[in-house]
Amino acid sequence: MSEPLAGVVLAHAEVAEALVSAVRAIVGDDHGLVPVSNTGCDRAAILARLEAAVGGRAGVIFADLPGGSCAFSAGAFVRLHPDVRVVTGVNLAMLLDFAFHRGLPAADAAARAVETGRASVGGIGR
Repeated sequence: MSEPLAGVVLAHAEVAEALVSAVRAIVGDDHGLVPVSNTGCDRAAILARLEAAVGGRAGVIFADLPGGSCAFSAGAFVRLHPDVRVVTGVNLAMLLDFAFHRGLPAADAAARAVETGRASVGGIGR
């Protein structure tokens, strides 16, 4: 079996750590996600943090906002790393899906995460 995918949650301030902490509380320590904050970083620093978090493996980067600095930096990163995909608009449901499907190819894991994330957004009540 090949090595499980790397998962990186890239977000503003402490959002990444909070999301990864929630995943850990639900599924335990074997979730494969690394939180990365953009706090105090320019693009070069974010790219260095991503390089360290991905560690040369195939993986998925979950960025917080589709048009934000995290997503733009992740986009720059994947142009140099063809085995890494980016999903934007991260939410807890997609991260949980990823944690249970890390054996898939990166493109498939990213597609599943997007579908799960979309399906989890809705309203309750009137």
